[in-house]
Amino acid sequence: MNTILVPTDFSAHANNALDLAVQIARKSGAKILVINVIEGLRDFSFNTMGEAESDAGEEVFIVRKLIDQVKLRLSEIVNNEGYADVSIESAVEMGNAFESISKVIADHDADLLVMGTKGTSGLEEVLIGSNTEKVVRYAKCPVITVKEKVSLDQIKNIVFASNLQDEQTELVAKLKVIQDITGATLHLVKVNTPNHFSTQRQMMKEFSNFIDKHGLNNASTSIYNEATEEDGILYFAEDLGACMIAMGTHGRTGILHLLSGSIAEDLVNHAQVPVWTLSQKHRK
Repeated sequence: MNTILVPTDFSAHANNALDLAVQIARKSGAKILVINVIEGLRDFSFNTMGEAESDAGEEVFIVRKLIDQVKLRLSEIVNNEGYADVSIESAVEMGNAFESISKVIADHDADLLVMGTKGTSGLEEVLIGSNTEKVVRYAKCPVITVKEKVSLDQIKNIVFASNLQDEQTELVAKLKVIQDITGATLHLVKVNTPNHFSTQRQMMKEFSNFIDKHGLNNASTSIYNEATEEDGILYFAEDLGACMIAMGTHGRTGILHLLSGSIAEDLVNHAQVPVWTLSQKHRK
């Protein structure tokens, strides 16, 4: 692992994400890039790096002050004595948050994105979602979403939810990186629901084939019976006392996303523990 990207809006959730990223960087030797995205500005006035491209008078003055304030707060992160043993850089981006984060992931070939989220619920979740959900759906690197402050040393049990059917070679390989960093046991779980029921004999065979195919070590297998997959994953993690949940997301869009949703995105919204995801969209 070489580069960890941490978007920040300087909120408590973002600070918790940064704290976890620093802990991961200490164990992996990765550098951290912290970015703040300034949204809602007129495109013709500033480029994506916050540099004025035209004389927009008072707007330029106000935005320059805003950029200076953001850079000052980012410099406080970079120069934080508590992070002195970690390489941290910072940048200000302009434009749409999701698009800016996606561009930085590509430009810096980020290996991991760690971001804070407060989650969404109710009507907001159905109609709007969040930048976090969009990043989880499309990001080209693994994403860890964080709500509460968490100690990396306490992540000793990771719930890995899988249907055991999809091609997940890249996903498992990248998940193993986090497993190696934490030294955690991987608890492979398949949720049995009334609408998608499998016999125990069938699932035990699927577990065995999956573990052999991907060379999983320090791993356990479990079948959890519940009305929905999301509830099954959440309840299993709670029963186990797991400190992280991991799974792939299919990156569905449009009407298909509205109709079928995304279990991974629902978990990001509702789980209190960190959720590790990797988008499977366009992956072979």
